[in-house]
Amino acid sequence: QVQLVESGGGLVQAGGSLRLSCAPSRSIFSFNRMGWYRQAPGKQRELVATITSGGSTSYADSVKGRFTISRDNAKNTMYLQMNSLKPEDTAVYYCNADNYIYNYWGQGTQVTVSS
Repeated sequence: QVQLVESGGGLVQAGGSLRLSCAPSRSIFSFNRMGWYRQAPGKQRELVATITSGGSTSYADSVKGRFTISRDNAKNTMYLQMNSLKPEDTAVYYCNADNYIYNYWGQGTQVTVSS
């Protein structure tokens, strides 16, 4: 069973920054794609950003230019740098990883942006 351990959430004022981390219990090279999703209260879970094993990235329109997804292969960790945070970014953020066969999820980390 693969574990995805997230960290870095918290409370921040609008305009501030946070960096989320996701450390899988298996080598990061075993996943063809990793990403971040978020779910706000009363809303469906939505895609935030993804990064492939080759390093290609994609972003939701709502976070383009503000969020950056990256991976450090040496540290076996994926990151989400979030800048210029807005109250509407408030949600539980989930790490996701897939290897063509299984899709894995982390437990989630709360991000709260105050106005």
